[in-house]
Amino acid sequence: MQLATDYPVLNIFWTMLMFFLWILWFFLLFKIILDIFRSDDVGGWGKAGWLIFVILLPFLGVFVYLIARGRSMGERDLKQMQDQQAAMDSYIRKTAGTGGGSTTEELARLADLKQQGAISEEEFAKAKAKLLT
Repeated sequence: MQLATDYPVLNIFWTMLMFFLWILWFFLLFKIILDIFRSDDVGGWGKAGWLIFVILLPFLGVFVYLIARGRSMGERDLKQMQDQQAAMDSYIRKTAGTGGGSTTEELARLADLKQQGAISEEEFAKAKAKLLT
């Protein structure tokens, strides 16, 4: 069996290139379809129109969508990433307990309250133990 001799190296390269471009095309098509649904500035009929255009005439639809809405597509991606980053930062601050100040600041505030007589020695000890655990 001599399969390798029947298929030259240039044909292998060409086949790999076509396969890569075919997969790339599907990624682009799915990204645009997701962007159509994610867009807040287009109503239901507009989304349906774009979706029909992209599905029935895929090449023309995708290229027209990129020309007409490519900039806003990038802005929506950027806003989504910033919102996700802000949510992650907020979650980390809340989980780490750094939202209201550091532990040393809290201990200093508790010591001041104890010196002023606003809290008793027992309340100070409980609050200090809670902060340090």
